[in-house]
Amino acid sequence: MNTLLYGLVTGVLFGFLLQRGSVLRYDKQLGALLFLDMTIVKFMFSTVIVGMIGVYALLDFGLAALSVKPTILGAVIPGGLIFGLGWGLLGYCPGTSVGALAEGRLDGLWGVLGMLAGAALFAEAYPALKKTLLTWGDFGKITLPQMLGVSHWILIFFFIAGGLFLFYWLEKKGL
Repeated sequence: MNTLLYGLVTGVLFGFLLQRGSVLRYDKQLGALLFLDMTIVKFMFSTVIVGMIGVYALLDFGLAALSVKPTILGAVIPGGLIFGLGWGLLGYCPGTSVGALAEGRLDGLWGVLGMLAGAALFAEAYPALKKTLLTWGDFGKITLPQMLGVSHWILIFFFIAGGLFLFYWLEKKGL
């Protein structure tokens, strides 16, 4: 099976799980933005933990290799602000806008068009950005376990423990 097919299969599976988890619904998105419904936060944190375990297990068994991208604050900070602004204005993050469109909700189309326009603008601006913004705060190819000087499994343990505490607390608060 080739890499593109793996990507298609995992993408479809993730989209199915997004739909089944109700995180494609606008009311869930709005609830997350207003800190009234933490369904999306719980879903995504669970996804991150499962991904951490899966990636590092595959890495430890020699079945995968990490391709760490450099940590560049000049890219991450503006990118995060653009992501947050788009999510706040539209009510969907990029993945959920595609999922909403796939469910037949046309409001998700604005998110997809925004992603395409943003990608086109970035591609056009890249030569100038590469010489300026994308050089600011370059920490190189580092990971959190490398930065802390600990085993990735210790970090994963703390993420799991923190996640369980967070989920318990959110459930207790009715969120």
